[in-house]
Amino acid sequence: QVQLVESGGGLVQPGGSLRLSCAASGIVFSTYEMGWYRQAPGKQRELVAVIGSGGSTNYADSAKGRFTISRDNVKNTVLLQMNSLKPEDTAVYYCNALRIIFGGRVEYWGQGTQVAVSS
Repeated sequence: QVQLVESGGGLVQPGGSLRLSCAASGIVFSTYEMGWYRQAPGKQRELVAVIGSGGSTNYADSAKGRFTISRDNVKNTVLLQMNSLKPEDTAVYYCNALRIIFGGRVEYWGQGTQVAVSS
């Protein structure tokens, strides 16, 4: 059974920091691209950052320079360090695991963790 379990969300003041963690089980973690997505109320889910199986990273423009994604293939975890948080970062943040095999997609989602940025 595949599980992606996020943690680390919460309420933080503007300018503050949070570190989100996603613990994966039931997959060969090192072979998956791992990502963080977010969904704000009334908006579509959007990419925040992804890290490939080889460690390459890609960020949404809104995250560049403020957020850092990293992975630990021994602990089967992916982290999102978020600094200089803004009210517009408020959203539910979801962990994603993606693997492209034989021309198809194998994809899993976590249950989400709430991040609220407010004074």
